[in-house]
Amino acid sequence: MTTDWRSLPPLTALRAFAAVAELGGFSQAARMLNVTHAAVAQQVRTLESLLDVPLVSRDGRGMALTDEGRQLALALSEGFGSIATGVAAIRAGGSDRPVRVTLTASFAAQWLMPRLKDFWDRHPDIALSLHPDARVVDLRRDGMDLGIRYGNGDWPGVESRFLAPARMAVAAAPDLLDGRSHLSADEMQGLEWILSRDWPEQENYLRSLGLDPERLSRTEFFNEELSLAAARQGLGLVVESLALMEDDLEEGRLVLLHDSKDRLPAYFIVTTPGQQRAATRAFLKWLESAA
Repeated sequence: MTTDWRSLPPLTALRAFAAVAELGGFSQAARMLNVTHAAVAQQVRTLESLLDVPLVSRDGRGMALTDEGRQLALALSEGFGSIATGVAAIRAGGSDRPVRVTLTASFAAQWLMPRLKDFWDRHPDIALSLHPDARVVDLRRDGMDLGIRYGNGDWPGVESRFLAPARMAVAAAPDLLDGRSHLSADEMQGLEWILSRDWPEQENYLRSLGLDPERLSRTEFFNEELSLAAARQGLGLVVESLALMEDDLEEGRLVLLHDSKDRLPAYFIVTTPGQQRAATRAFLKWLESAA
């Protein structure tokens, strides 16, 4: 597709409006762009005149975006964001810079780390920089090449692709089960449990198994790594994402008792829109093949 450059408004006007929309005001945009308040206001008025639609509604000292303004602001955010990502990649050294990945500590430890040797065997020249974080970070703001997120894959401002199922499952150490591979709801209700705190989906899943979560004898942990470590020691039944228990199940440290078989939520690879560096593309291709 060829761009009709003559039909586009001046870049300075588009940049001024994008800054106003992102920062929430003319004064904030002026400080960020290092120009006067009047200059920013004039650029926005010029853009409104060229498009023949109001983009900002002014109410005394306040402002709000019109419907057309919100539509344009979204498009500009994606466009300028892609430009910023490309410029940042060049400034950071392009292909020499490590591929920066944001993900949770549990996914890194339980899913990614056991597979990484294969990646480095195939790509010994590509460095990775893993940034475990329970928060959902802004890829552009924090300089991340990609993220691995848990959810339904419908986050705004990023492109997502399915990586691995995150369906919940119940498992336990063989010693706790005394040779059994199946337990009834009554048997599970009477055993010790290792559960996560403040996880409504977990409680709903337990109810779907015919259990009363509030009556379970439970030990609660704040992260998956501690929960799985306790489960391996036979301290109770654990509810976790099946993807995080794959190695434990395959090597016999845990026995699978129930699998929800739900496709969503799942683990997704997320990237910012636009072209990725060669090193990032190689890691993305490997991730999808390793799933």
